Amino acid sequence: MSAQHTAADELEVWIDQELCTGDGICAQYAPEVFELDIDGLAYVKPPVAAGEEADLLTEPGASAPVPLPLLRDVVESAKDCPGDCIHVRRVADGTEVYGPDAD
Repeated sequence: MSAQHTAADELEVWIDQELCTGDGICAQYAPEVFELDIDGLAYVKPPVAAGEEADLLTEPGASAPVPLPLLRDVVESAKDCPGDCIHVRRVADGTEVYGPDAD
């Protein structure tokens, strides 16, 4: 029996650049999701097909979907971030499930 992926399971991640320290730990854990920009701060990027380059989402509060195979790396990034600036929330209701505002 296989588990079905539902909309309630979908997660997104965003970074509060005002708190970002630019350490790059997130980009080391999940380079497919996080990248440091020229300003030295981390930003998220959306999933793209293999061989394609993703554009950084540099608007304040911009979020990107968390691909299920990368969930562990994204969660570890949020846990180890020295700036406590990585937020992972459920798309369905906006509840933060990992990050500084998670219960």
